[in-house]
Amino acid sequence: MEIIEVNIGKQIWMDKNLVAKIFQNGDFIKEAKTDEEWVNASEKGEPAWCYYNNDSENFEKYGIIYNGFAVSDPRGLAPKGWHIPEETEWNQLADFLGGEKNAGLKLKSSEGWDEHPIPAARKNGTNESGFTAIPGGYRNSDGEFKGIKQDGSLWSSTDKFGQLCYVSLDYAESSIIKSSLGREYGFYVRCIKD
Repeated sequence: MEIIEVNIGKQIWMDKNLVAKIFQNGDFIKEAKTDEEWVNASEKGEPAWCYYNNDSENFEKYGIIYNGFAVSDPRGLAPKGWHIPEETEWNQLADFLGGEKNAGLKLKSSEGWDEHPIPAARKNGTNESGFTAIPGGYRNSDGEFKGIKQDGSLWSSTDKFGQLCYVSLDYAESSIIKSSLGREYGFYVRCIKD
């Protein structure tokens, strides 16, 4: 994968979601091709990845969905010289872009987001930052895929009370939504330079 750097304030981000299928040490990460494989990996606390809807056609556009066990694995999911952002780094990014209420609009790509049934609701972003966040959906703990063209959720490496923090960009919002969930969920990863 060719890495293109995007400078936003004092941070350098990747321009696309991560597509690594091996850890830094060369160990392969298991692909979960079925709901059962996704749930089984979580029950065992094992790292796993998948394409949205288990369809490799989604790879080029959206990248790879990872469970939280892959994100937290000490073998290192991010390529050398990069890391999965901590919550404080997401906060710094949002602050630079005018705060959480406005940052989502500036991070979201200018196309590809679903139309919202309420006309006044925001749809596509401005991509003013060059971050090009895309609405690739996510994977629930039971293996169900949801949110394509409506949600762009990205893991953080920050653990809070046994859950991993993440940020979400929504088709109807101009803000960044921050929360945390268990590692059995599946989101994308966008890396930041060391």
